[in-house]
Amino acid sequence: MDQRPVRDRTGRGVRALARRLLGRVEGGSPTPRRSNPDAVVDCAVYVNGRREPGQPHYADAYARARHGRDTFVWLGLHDPGPAVLAAVGQTFGLDELTVEQALADGHRPTVQRQGPVTLLVLRTAGYVEHDELTDTSEVIDTGDVMVLLGDRFAITVRHGAAGALRSVRADIERRPTLLAAGPWAVAYAVCARMVDSYLEVAGHVERDLERVEEAVFARDRTTDIQHIYQLKREVVEFKRAVLPLQAPMRTLLEPDGPPRALHRWFVDVDGRLSRAVDRVAAYDDLLTSIVQSRLAQLAVEQNNDMRKIAAWAAIAATQTGIAGIYGMNFNHMPELAWRYGYAGALTLMAAAALFLYRLFRRSGWL
Repeated sequence: MDQRPVRDRTGRGVRALARRLLGRVEGGSPTPRRSNPDAVVDCAVYVNGRREPGQPHYADAYARARHGRDTFVWLGLHDPGPAVLAAVGQTFGLDELTVEQALADGHRPTVQRQGPVTLLVLRTAGYVEHDELTDTSEVIDTGDVMVLLGDRFAITVRHGAAGALRSVRADIERRPTLLAAGPWAVAYAVCARMVDSYLEVAGHVERDLERVEEAVFARDRTTDIQHIYQLKREVVEFKRAVLPLQAPMRTLLEPDGPPRALHRWFVDVDGRLSRAVDRVAAYDDLLTSIVQSRLAQLAVEQNNDMRKIAAWAAIAATQTGIAGIYGMNFNHMPELAWRYGYAGALTLMAAAALFLYRLFRRSGWL
């Protein structure tokens, strides 16, 4: 008789018993594996700048980070709900105000220190591809990302579609020496990526500006001023995301800011931010000049139209005057009894119209 099924069942039973015995911890009951909520994009533990395998639950990861040396956890969240943020705040010891700030979007770029936790808010920006500019075109998509930094954790909370941080994590993980500086290395990586995205979006906007400028000053102008206003609104929104970051970035360069090992990296980010600010401010000024030029062109075009209308009205008034005089039916009218009086009156009207037309044409009114 074949005994292999019996041995297989016996082996499975032994392995199952072993798993149950190994799963009993301190309380005598198995510890089930917890899974992260859907709002968690990624969660990892880093030891000496290198990522530990797996994606543990954020509570387990933080517990391990607190008891490890040169260890911290990086938790990434995208559009989390109140329940998720409340649980995260309780796990990481965040106060109620910090949780409320992380829950809302649309914040102005800032740096706030709330006890042992530092809150860094940045605006995200992404260029929206479009075939042509219209009065409803969305050119720049903005959002925000918040970085919460503690002694053993870095939490990134992103709102909106722009500014995904997966590539940021992948890039910084390839630089373990830099990541070994701790949670502030995460702040540097996020700041650097946001500033790089500003410069990238600025390059796309510059091409849109060149097309608008060429269309406005072309001989056959077809650009509607509403299109220019729409681009102006998008650039102003972009400006509100970039310019306010200057003050928080300067705050990070103070002595009580990030670790000394990261100071020169933040200086580099500040330099690139200055270039982005200069470009965005220049684009805003250029768009203002284009709008004013287009308004001046419209005023000139309206003036030309009014002169043409006035010229044609003068020509028509001459014909009306001659016809009105001969339409009075007086007994004694010039050439009234002449055989060719009617033809002569028409000839006079045509000659007067031709004379006025050539006069207005020569003066540029027609």
